[in-house]
Amino acid sequence: MSYHNPVLLEESISQLVVNPSGIYVDVTFGGGGHSRKIMERLSPSGRLLAFDQDADAQNNLIDDGRFQFIASNFRNLKKFLQYYKGCPADGILADLGVSSHQFDTADRGFSHRYDGELDMRMNRQKGISAREIINGYTVERLASLFYTYGELSNGRRLAQQIVTAREQGEIATTAQLVETLSPLLPKGKENKILSQLFQAIRIEVNDEMTVLKEFLSQTVECLKPRGRLVVIAYHSLEDRLVKNFMRSGKFEGEIEKDFFGNPLTPFNLLTHKAIVPDENEIAINPRARSAKLRVAEKHNEK
Repeated sequence: MSYHNPVLLEESISQLVVNPSGIYVDVTFGGGGHSRKIMERLSPSGRLLAFDQDADAQNNLIDDGRFQFIASNFRNLKKFLQYYKGCPADGILADLGVSSHQFDTADRGFSHRYDGELDMRMNRQKGISAREIINGYTVERLASLFYTYGELSNGRRLAQQIVTAREQGEIATTAQLVETLSPLLPKGKENKILSQLFQAIRIEVNDEMTVLKEFLSQTVECLKPRGRLVVIAYHSLEDRLVKNFMRSGKFEGEIEKDFFGNPLTPFNLLTHKAIVPDENEIAINPRARSAKLRVAEKHNEK
């Protein structure tokens, strides 16, 4: 089994690498699929810096003098690019979400399809685990989490079910959580609801929305004029942030204008409509189904 099938591989890299001698950044290295494709397009003087906070990703490193791996969360983009003289860059790529490897490794707890410890931390050395959230959050906090990050209208009922069940003993595994919630799952919709619920917990565990905002905010300073930002998102919450930021430089999406009515935005949109996988890619890799690729180019400074 491969570590991860890189989604929208040709589409993303062809949009990213426009200067083979440039400096490029892959902030979600994972199995290295996108990074290897970038390396193929670089000249001998090109460089690639890759981030990943997951220790498992270090099993896939590229043995090439032009490649630099950074074992860190991409919320630390600017600091490490400055340290490794990778700023400003010609292009930055982010393939958000969870890798196939992470989903398919049962003891990581990312998937409701496997029985494993409720963990879900991208970096297993830091932060609060899914187990701590499920057994420690109040009904109100769980309900808000499921509604906001899982877009579940019955989040309150699901939260109450968890809190009632944990009075009998800790919910420690993914299978225990699924069993706890099974009475509330409509027949035929079990997998969809569980996927949304696990997504919500994972986002909370890894503080994904805050991290994404911090990362995007730093890209403007870390890109050269005409440098490109290429982002693949997998759910509406993160895609909305990406779309708004690329369009306006703000997460709310409101475009500021100068005295003459000209828009004050850091980017030119190169994709006014998201690029999505075709039927062939979805058939080969069903997890690509929800992917949306957006590309923006930093304004040329006058």
